[in-house]
Amino acid sequence: MKTLYVSDMDGTLLGADSLVSPRSAEIISRLSRRGALITVATARTPATVVPLLADTYTSIPAIVMTGAAMWNRATASYEEIHFMPVELEQQVERECSSAGICPFVYTLPDDNSGIMQVYHALPQLNHIEDGFYQERRDLLLKHFNLGSRSPESVVGRKILYFAMGPKQGIYKAGQRLAEATECAVSYYPDIFNPELALLEVFAPGVSKAAAIKSLQRRIGADRLVVFGDNINDLSMLAIADEAVAVGNALPEVKEAAGRVISPNTDDSVAKFIQQAEDRQ
Repeated sequence: MKTLYVSDMDGTLLGADSLVSPRSAEIISRLSRRGALITVATARTPATVVPLLADTYTSIPAIVMTGAAMWNRATASYEEIHFMPVELEQQVERECSSAGICPFVYTLPDDNSGIMQVYHALPQLNHIEDGFYQERRDLLLKHFNLGSRSPESVVGRKILYFAMGPKQGIYKAGQRLAEATECAVSYYPDIFNPELALLEVFAPGVSKAAAIKSLQRRIGADRLVVFGDNINDLSMLAIADEAVAVGNALPEVKEAAGRVISPNTDDSVAKFIQQAEDRQ
């Protein structure tokens, strides 16, 4: 029986320092080289997934941007990209403007470069957005265009509308977008500051669960084990044969999981997979 193991990154596979620990990297790399099917499903883009997994070998694609695309690590290229339909682009932008939100707009130009172009219409970011930007401004696979609306050349090639800010405002906007559009809308608290929240708006049907199901079919896995900690992990927990929450997960995630393991600071995901593989 082939088992597919899929882990969220932030708060789950990554430790308190937001890195894959050397111990976790060693375990996952060794098991992957032995034939274990291990990957991640994350809200992150390849721009940060690639450096974070630099010391961790996996043999199958990573699910990125909450399932809006996959990243083939062997070929360094995107796969199964879900672009926002043009008619929904305009609707999302109207709803964001009405809610007083200026999101980051993630696009992938048709130039085969693999470099994501990110637009933000306002030249000045708030302090939350600026912290996010400063950590990512020099990434190789992502380029920020501040004070710029997305150009006509990327109409039909938008993947994500992403916003961050005080929890109350983000939740209000998220609820409105979920009601007024057919988009896949996710809004959830920041794992580091519960007073803040994140908003993600994707094309209809996008989710970690849908991407995992597609990957599972591609590789012919019979069984699915997933690991998570936050609200946007609930869809993949629901489809798993074994749903695992780390000890630091939100209460809703622990309730949805069939098993709760030790916190992310304890290499808990890698250790769990190692024990499961040793039993086979």
